[in-house]
Amino acid sequence: MTEDRMLSFGVTVLPDPPYTRLLELVQLAEQHGFDNGWTYDSHILWHESYPLLALAAANTTTLKLGHCVTNPGIREPTITASYYATLHEISTGRAVMGIGRGDSSRRVVGLQPVKVAEFERSLRMMKDLMNGRAVEWNDKELKLEWVREELPPIEMYVAGYGPKALAVAGRVGDGVIIQLADPEIIRWIMETARKAAEEDGRDPSELKCHVCAPSHISEDLADARNQVRWFPAMVSNHVMDLIERYGFDSEIPPALTEYVKARKFYDYKDHSRVGAAHGEFVTDEICDRFCVLGTPAQATAKLRELEALGVDHFNIYLMTQGQEETLEAYGKEIIPQFARVAA
Repeated sequence: MTEDRMLSFGVTVLPDPPYTRLLELVQLAEQHGFDNGWTYDSHILWHESYPLLALAAANTTTLKLGHCVTNPGIREPTITASYYATLHEISTGRAVMGIGRGDSSRRVVGLQPVKVAEFERSLRMMKDLMNGRAVEWNDKELKLEWVREELPPIEMYVAGYGPKALAVAGRVGDGVIIQLADPEIIRWIMETARKAAEEDGRDPSELKCHVCAPSHISEDLADARNQVRWFPAMVSNHVMDLIERYGFDSEIPPALTEYVKARKFYDYKDHSRVGAAHGEFVTDEICDRFCVLGTPAQATAKLRELEALGVDHFNIYLMTQGQEETLEAYGKEIIPQFARVAA
């Protein structure tokens, strides 16, 4: 990494009722030195998150804010682009978009993730439109004439696991969102995305790496693992899609695909919930590989390993018990070790 590419920290908070809880936690994250505040986008399972991000912008001063992740399929893509441009205005330049093909928000209403070709077409248009550039959409020339040129660009981070989605991230995104903290898989994902970026004439070194995973800080490692078994189970939804398309014998590393052979079912009503029954198949080893667990020293050691791989941003999925304690541990004992130090 260059000197200005430092490991930054974010936190993803569920848009669960009551909505005031999300505001409390993002404000607390800001106080503890976090850089980004994120939330999910699944409008049936939880509150509609778009207005909550606007409220978060009005109740914070430094946090960058966005979805981890939204998608271009539930809402018409020009609406999402206009929303982000508006959020950028409200927050005075603090909006950042995380976007994927859609999992829970689409499956819960009977839809499949957006097709890859349509995904890329939508993302190219949205990135330009939300940043004030003219686009052609549905045979119409469109431009958000009110976008303020003096604000910094809205960055777009693209989530994916498979080669085709990662190629979209490399060709279009400012960075890649990786929902796990396993170094071997991260390395393969970034190599795949950066290869696509280079083939498209972009500078692959400019493609940033955002890693998202639960982090439970505790000396009781057994309890910490039980807090996060839901997470590899959630990731398995995406892995099952990959296996359906590519099979088990493909370029996708076994480190990502093998563990789902023990999966039995998935229930979206317990999506991202501690103690979800569908997480029972997840082993201790997978919890350790996919998450950041243990004492502050153990968590810091894992984060240093990720930093050495070139990870730019670590985003805590704050869906475990002791949320305030997690934020405090990071604010007091972990983030200061990375602040203003080149990664």
